[in-house]
Amino acid sequence: MQNEYRLSIITINYNGLKDTCELIDSIPFSDDMEVIVVDNASKEDEASVISSLYPHVKVIRSEKNLGFAGGNNLGIKEAKGKYILLINNDTFFKDFNIEPLINRLESSDKIGVVCPKLRFSWGTNPIQFTGYTPLSPITVRNQAIGFGEEDRGQYDTPHKTPYAHGAAMLIKREAIAKTGLMPECFFLYYEELDWSMMFTRAGYEIWYDPACTVYHKESQTTGQNSPLRTYYITRNRLLFVKRNYQGINKYLSYIYLIGLVAIRDIIKYLSQGRFDLVKAVCKGLVTFHSSLFTK
Repeated sequence: MQNEYRLSIITINYNGLKDTCELIDSIPFSDDMEVIVVDNASKEDEASVISSLYPHVKVIRSEKNLGFAGGNNLGIKEAKGKYILLINNDTFFKDFNIEPLINRLESSDKIGVVCPKLRFSWGTNPIQFTGYTPLSPITVRNQAIGFGEEDRGQYDTPHKTPYAHGAAMLIKREAIAKTGLMPECFFLYYEELDWSMMFTRAGYEIWYDPACTVYHKESQTTGQNSPLRTYYITRNRLLFVKRNYQGINKYLSYIYLIGLVAIRDIIKYLSQGRFDLVKAVCKGLVTFHSSLFTK
């Protein structure tokens, strides 16, 4: 398929009309780009509102909540750009400086994905992401480099990173064609880490480039201590291990995540009287156990 645009920007809206509008308002439109909003079965008909406010935006309404991966994949399938920018709807630009990220992608056939600097939108805009450290082979833990620090330019050198950040990632269309779409089995959380592993296995590098900064309001969709988040975090870190770890490390990781982390979480939530979160952890473990018997 011939690319009709240089850049396709895709964001998912789920009961987040105000945030989505603020993101769109921060994007300077041009003839060589398109903006696609995937409405992931919002309770109200927010798709129609966005269409009326922004007739130059392509709005896709899904009658079913497809999750983070499914929503993005729906947008990717409709996109006609050479480069695809997946960006959270609770982000915005102060300076829409995407060109250096495109230049980074064009600088090497090996580079498939590049992520901008992420800073929080509140306070003094501390750093959220300037690259990732590798995941531990057992605990499945890593760190976002610079997280919580004041931005003094200390992370203004572009570099390779093992994983992309799901809040904002620019991708070559050809890399998606070779690697495959974002894995939809996760629904929410860990899918961008898994997809990053898929890109790496397909022979691509992932880069962080600080020439562009995106501001992130952070997790207004699910809440930090919601049963939804607790369920998917519990299930998906085990699912990630199943899909990406090999040999003894896989089983040591299972033992750690089930025998230590899940039990610790259950005890903590019991002591807090958060029986809804206890139920969410148990549901995550049961659902993952069922997945062991499927591909």
